[in-house]
Amino acid sequence: MNHPTRSRNLRIRATLAVAAVTGLGATALTALPAAAAGEAVTVQYRQSATGSDQVEPWLKVVNTGASSVPLSQVKVRYYFKADAGASYTYACSWAVKGCANLTGTFGTLANPTATADRYLEIGFTAGAGSLAPGADTGDMQLRFHRSNWQPLNQNDDYSFGPAQTTYASWSKVTATVGGVPVWGTAPAGNEPTPTPTPTGPTTPPPTGAALFDDFDYTGHTDPAINAHGWSVRSNSGGPGVPGATWAPENVTFAKEGTNSIMNLRSSTAGTGESTRHTEILTRASKFKNGTYAARVRFSDAPVSGPDGDRVVQTFFTINDLKAPMADDYAEYDFEYLPNGGWGEPANILYTTSWETYRPDPWEAVNQHSEARTSYAGWHDLVLTIDDNTIVYYVDGQEFGRHDARYLPERPMSINFNQWLIDLAGQTSTTPRSYDQKVDYVLHVKDQVLTPAQVAAKVGAYRSAGTAFEDSVPAAQ
Repeated sequence: MNHPTRSRNLRIRATLAVAAVTGLGATALTALPAAAAGEAVTVQYRQSATGSDQVEPWLKVVNTGASSVPLSQVKVRYYFKADAGASYTYACSWAVKGCANLTGTFGTLANPTATADRYLEIGFTAGAGSLAPGADTGDMQLRFHRSNWQPLNQNDDYSFGPAQTTYASWSKVTATVGGVPVWGTAPAGNEPTPTPTPTGPTTPPPTGAALFDDFDYTGHTDPAINAHGWSVRSNSGGPGVPGATWAPENVTFAKEGTNSIMNLRSSTAGTGESTRHTEILTRASKFKNGTYAARVRFSDAPVSGPDGDRVVQTFFTINDLKAPMADDYAEYDFEYLPNGGWGEPANILYTTSWETYRPDPWEAVNQHSEARTSYAGWHDLVLTIDDNTIVYYVDGQEFGRHDARYLPERPMSINFNQWLIDLAGQTSTTPRSYDQKVDYVLHVKDQVLTPAQVAAKVGAYRSAGTAFEDSVPAAQ
């Protein structure tokens, strides 16, 4: 199946905020985390501006406990009432800890109120360090605005305090440490609950129809690739740089330790004719509800040559758009941009759930979540779809939760690709290339697995010496 040609720049700008806190049943995780003795934080807030074009919550996290708190374990939520149909963009103007060490993700409340149906969740990377008892983060001068810069109204926002012109403790902003609520009061009916710790499944991973591939092949011409239902793309077209070639020879396979690894290499010398994109996808569109998982190595730097190209590294499912705004279109993406793009200046990871779109004039119906930080290295990516919810996980932690409006109506294919948005990020004509690696892919039909159950199922395949299985029936 061809990946539809479309303007991804406009597409991402048009996305809606991610849904985040409704429950998903049938989990085998039972152990709950406990905050370490003495761990406690308070959130201080001041509003920087009451203007109509952006929200400017300035925050400090203060360690009021008796032990040091790793900031990477802290999450802070600011709640607001979204304008009808609006999507939002997060930014950090300045932070004592460094804006690069902060992440901002939008979510949707399970139980909307008159003053809140969305939130901005602020997290920290490991680079933010820890807070000693009595210490605080210093200023975090944050802001967010409607993605199209249309006016917005803060006066009906739960966390907004127009009189808070100096820092003070503010209970309308909440905080958790290691998933445990420690500060603030959420809007009624949306009290945070402790996040389960993935300590391993208490029941065996489910059996049933599944696709598993360890990518143990000799090269892109290996007959087993075709026999196993994959197509290595060679046809022209989008997305990405006009005139680029989709190069099947740049999809290679090799052993790393005991595992077989697939590598997608994309390259350019600064022209469309010299640009090589890579993609592998299932020929059959037969995958719908259930669990999708892959272990993927994203990279921030090129293998050779100058850095800076606006590269997109992906794992996604998709079906074809039969007509503009057709309501049976579906697509679910993990997309990592190591050098930014689509208006972003630096690395960012998106997960996006698509209902439909129109190419011309551009219109999109979707939800996304994002984290503005480096994801270089190996990551376990899991997507689950049931009859109510779409959930994305990265390395065992929930990354985004999208609601039933974006559920698939038709089966999809499974895809990996790496491509360049354009050639504006790096204008050099020196050749350079980028690698994206994939360890395995798994789909379990009609069953929602936890990340721990995914790991157990992959381990069971490998323990049994099974490099490939496809028992998923053809779409009816």
